This record gives sequence, structure tokens and C-alpha cells, in this order.
Amino acid sequence: MASTAKQDCLNDLRMRIMTLDMAPGSDLDEATLVSQYGISRTPLREVLQRLAGAGLIETQDNRGAKVASMDLEVLRTFFQTAPMVYANIARLAAENRTGAQLDDLKEVQQRFVRADASDAAMLNHRFHEIIGEMARNPYLMASLTRMLVDHARLSQTFYRPASPAESMLVVKAREQHDAMISALEAREGALMIDLTLQHWDLSKDRMERFVRPDPLPLDVISLKEKRNAV
Repeated sequence: MASTAKQDCLNDLRMRIMTLDMAPGSDLDEATLVSQYGISRTPLREVLQRLAGAGLIETQDNRGAKVASMDLEVLRTFFQTAPMVYANIARLAAENRTGAQLDDLKEVQQRFVRADASDAAMLNHRFHEIIGEMARNPYLMASLTRMLVDHARLSQTFYRPASPAESMLVVKAREQHDAMISALEAREGALMIDLTLQHWDLSKDRMERFVRPDPLPLDVISLKEKRNAV
């Protein structure tokens, strides 16, 4: 029972962090979490250690744990690094994928196509995680695992389109997933790289909106002008 409760706690905290239910940089109070999940401090600390190892939280001596931040330095590194890692994984995945992995990828894609906004980001996360597993490279997989955490958090905006044009981007993402599956099936490494970079470019601008402030509302601008008027 204790082991099940610990695993449930781990799974739920992971999901809450990646879906932004727990905001980046927010503190994790051990007493509150012990009460919420019905486990003692020792298994909770084991959960927090595993989350820290996956890049989901940050721990500091004598300062407790907090959800991993998404400050400008973190995001700058993410946007610089992600295309390189994704492209190399794409090529290796085309070379090394197995039939069973391809079947798993197709099953996730079927669920992704039918998913609503709340599930789409996490199914997209699993889709790219499977491609990482296909690559069979532990060094790249470690980098991918860390990046997919922030990718999932950033892509919450992508799967909540605010206009018909943005809805079409989601449709395009689904089509690109299908094209990737075909490229993997044919073991077309060069094509897989090209599709992966196209897929990255499709979502990059929308993900950047996560950190871009919205314009000031017109009434605020108007008030400022009136205040400074002679």
C-alpha cells in the first residue's frame, strides 16, 4: 500500500508540474504534500529526489524544494539546444526503431488525434519520448528527457488555440506526426530530420508566447495618456 501511495504521489506530481497545475518556481511544502497524498516524509522525499533527477523540481539545502523554474536563462538554453537534440534523435530513431516501438507510436498517435487540449500536450510528450527510445542512445535520451519536461509545459499554449489560424497549426502538427511515422517505417533518416525540424518550427513561435507578455489593454494606455496630459 505504501509503495502504491508513493507511486501515485510521484505520478500525480509529475502530471501537475508538466500541465502547469503547479506553476514554475512555486514552493513545495512537505507538510502539505504529506497531508495531500497520505504518505510519510521519508517516501515523499524519495519522490522529490526522483522528480529532481528528472528535472521537474529543484532542491536546495535548507530551502526546501520548488517546481523547476522557466526563467529566461533556462528558456534561452532550451530554444538553442532542442533542435540539435531532436534532429540527432530523429536520425538514430529511423535507423534503430523496432516494429514494436513503431506500433506503440501509432497507438499514441491515434489517441493524440482524438485528444482534447488537456490531454494533447501529454500525448505529444509521449510521442516524442517513444522516438527518443527508438534512438537507443542513453546520452541523447538523458538530454531529451530533460527537455521534454519544459517542452510539455511550454506546449500547453500550443494545444489551446485562440484563433482558427492557431487551430490549423494543431491540425498541421497531427499531420506531421503521421509523416514522421511513415519516415520511421521506411527508415528514412534524412527525411525524419527534415520533418522533425519542420515540426519544431511549427510550435516554436507559439511556445515563445509562454514568456512573451500580452500587449497592454487599450484602456490602460488611455489612462496613462490622460494622466500625463496637460
